[in-house]
This record gives sequence, C-alpha cells and structure tokens, in this order.
Amino acid sequence: MSNQNRSFTVAIVGATGAVGEVMLSILAERDFPVGKLVLLASARSAGTQVDFKGQKVDVLDLETFDPTGVDIALFSAGGSVSKEYAPKFAAAGAVVIDNSSTFRYDADVPLVVSEVNPHAAKNRPRGIIANPNCSTMQLMPVLAPIHREYGIERINVATYQSVSGAGRSGLEELGRQTAQLLAFQDIEPKKFQAQIAFNLIPHIDEFLANGYTKEEMKLVWETRKILEDDSIQVNPTAVRVPVFYGHSEAVNIETKKKISPEQARELLRAAPGVEVVDEHKAGGYPTPVTHASGRDPVFVGRIREDFSHPRGLNLWVVADNIRKGAALNAVQLAELVANGG
Repeated sequence: MSNQNRSFTVAIVGATGAVGEVMLSILAERDFPVGKLVLLASARSAGTQVDFKGQKVDVLDLETFDPTGVDIALFSAGGSVSKEYAPKFAAAGAVVIDNSSTFRYDADVPLVVSEVNPHAAKNRPRGIIANPNCSTMQLMPVLAPIHREYGIERINVATYQSVSGAGRSGLEELGRQTAQLLAFQDIEPKKFQAQIAFNLIPHIDEFLANGYTKEEMKLVWETRKILEDDSIQVNPTAVRVPVFYGHSEAVNIETKKKISPEQARELLRAAPGVEVVDEHKAGGYPTPVTHASGRDPVFVGRIREDFSHPRGLNLWVVADNIRKGAALNAVQLAELVANGG
C-alpha cells in the first residue's frame, strides 16, 4: 500500500455511530484517497443512507458482508464487534484500525498515536492497529516530547470526561436530564450510574480488584506501551462530567531532570498536534467548549511549576474526545498505512 497515487477501498464498521460519523467527515476533509467506501453497521441500521462528499452511500449489514477486497477497515462499533469481525477483515487482507480496547494490550498489536509513535504501526503481524483510549490519546502528544527530553518518572492525572465518551446514549441522557431538571421534573438515571446533569461521577467503566476502574487503568497500561517505558508510574482518577464534547485532564508530572514552565512551553509549541494556550489572565487557558469541541489539536495550558516537588510540573490538557480522541487518529493511522507506513 505504498503507492501514493493509489486509491483504497475503505470500510467503516460502526458507520452510523457518533465516532463513525466523524470518521466520515474527516476522510472527506483530509481528502483521503477513497476509491470505494463501504459503510457497515448492525442489521438495525442497515438499509439507511449516509452522505459522503455529496453522495448518498448505503449502509450494509456487517453480519452478511464479505470483507474480501477491503484495503483499510476502520472499526468503531464496540469491543464485541471488533473481537468477532476484526480478525476476519484482517484475514481477508485488510489493515484493521480498531477503536475498541479489544486488542490494545496484545503484544503483537501496535498501539499508536500518529504524532507520537508512528513507527509502531509498521509492525502489525495480525494486520490490526489499535487506537488508544480517548483519555490516553490526548495526553500522549503532550507528554511524549517531555518524556524524551527530560524523562517522566510519575504522572498524576485526573480526567474530566464528557458524556460523548459514552456514545450517543450518553449525549441523550445529559440533554434529557438537563431539560427535565430545569422543568422541575424528577429524573431517572439510565446510561450513567447516577444523575449526570449538574453533577460529577467519579466512576467510568467497571471497578477492578485494586480499587481503580478499568478506564483509569487504561491510562496506566496504554501510557507505558505507547511511550515504550514500563517504569513510568501513573496514578489516575477518571471522572464523568456534564459536558457534551471534549475531555479535560489535570496533569501533574515528576521528571528525572527538572523542566521549567518556559522549557515546557517551548517544547510543546513545537510538538505536532499540540496547541499551547497559556496566559495568566481570564480566558488564557483552553476549555472543552471554547477551544476543543470540533477541532483537531490537543490544547494545553495552565503550565506551571509544582512548588511542592523539586521536579514537578502541572498542566491542563483539553481535546475533543470524539474527534482527536478517536476518529482523527484513526484516519491519521489510515494515512500512514496508505503511505506505506
């Protein structure tokens, strides 16, 4: 797949979902060389049509589709779908880029952030490349250049994750509960474990034996794999917040060599995919609504020395979890594949 003039047969599995829709728009925006587009979903969504570059494309039933001839398959339909169908697409010759957690921790499946470790995408013996979790995704472009220059020993991170991370049903629940509460009506949580409107929930994914949630441990496992350093200590807390789009992270790092806020800003201004918004004034910092929503970069601000630790640094990291946290990176990985990577 190294011919840059070639077009590709691209399949999107989960095409009618929140991430699948954004994948489609990004393929069009970035003018990816799509020769043939195949949209796949469950039988429930099959038969509908989706617009791509001004043309209507039929959504097909994944269960009955023959993947022969697909060059690149972008999966965003959940772990159970990936587990069953991704190996079938890979066996038929497609490079699978999977957005679920199904293959992320397998030693023979690369876990790749396009700006951080693109070299890893080439080593894909099973024909599968894994997309990291959204909270890890936005953290890596910020921390990778710091780790390479100064060495990171420990990361303390609290995430503030929007409801879109839970899919369309999460968006609908926040909207519904907000409207009901403003109308002085009682609400009943369905998607989330507690009321999400006007509330915070320190619980994402299932609890594990160590007291952390699986969402929190993803930050531990994936950070080490992407940065290729198992010595990095990560202490995460993941919180669901009543924001529609955009995850935020309060990050404290302890480095091997001291890094000043000025040195961090210089590094991060040069980092691909990162935009520094860091002024000591009202509005001189990124927020999920005013900066991240609908945009490609990872934004970083509130860069300051941790005066409680001799080699500590604080950062505030914000990104659109559906866009950069899932869809954009998947398309960027497809571009790597298309260009021979």
